[in-house]
Amino acid sequence: MNPPPERSDAELAQLAAGGDERAFAELVERHKDSLYRLLRRYVGDPDEAYEAAHEAFIAAWSALKRYDPSRPFGAWLRTIAINKARDRGRRLAVRRFVFGTPSGAESSTAEIPDRTPNAEDDLVERARLAELDRAISQLPTNLKEALILTAIDGRSQQQAGEILGVSAKTIETRVYRARRALARTLDPAIRTSP
Repeated sequence: MNPPPERSDAELAQLAAGGDERAFAELVERHKDSLYRLLRRYVGDPDEAYEAAHEAFIAAWSALKRYDPSRPFGAWLRTIAINKARDRGRRLAVRRFVFGTPSGAESSTAEIPDRTPNAEDDLVERARLAELDRAISQLPTNLKEALILTAIDGRSQQQAGEILGVSAKTIETRVYRARRALARTLDPAIRTSP
């Protein structure tokens, strides 16, 4: 006996909109890792990314009746997630302003002990990745979103444009500017040159 064919995201979303929690759980299972990676790069902090992903799935569950099955579910979910990350960023900025928390104080990266023979190289690599995460999270929102969706989430410029509501050419320009900004931030030789 053959197992039943796998349902598409659109089919699962329609079932979930009708109250099928198992269908929604399957959607969460399919998209949770990629959504977390997207948000991890967006906010630069693993705990904040986890919280934003959780909020995105809750919001998606609440908005399933408004989901258009002709549109890719993953793109729709990423739009919600980016909006949740923006909201969290605004709340964090208000807290920093009101309470005077220094910028970046919340985004310390937890070190996980590594028992591999070459732990020093691993530590250097993790420090570089943490620096990259911080640099990406500090990009202007429009540049950060375009870069994350294309370079990290693997979306085409057209798909990223659809998610963000702009043209593919605009995405191309924003990615170029984001990469230039990261190069200036991360490369000491560029930082010191005029």
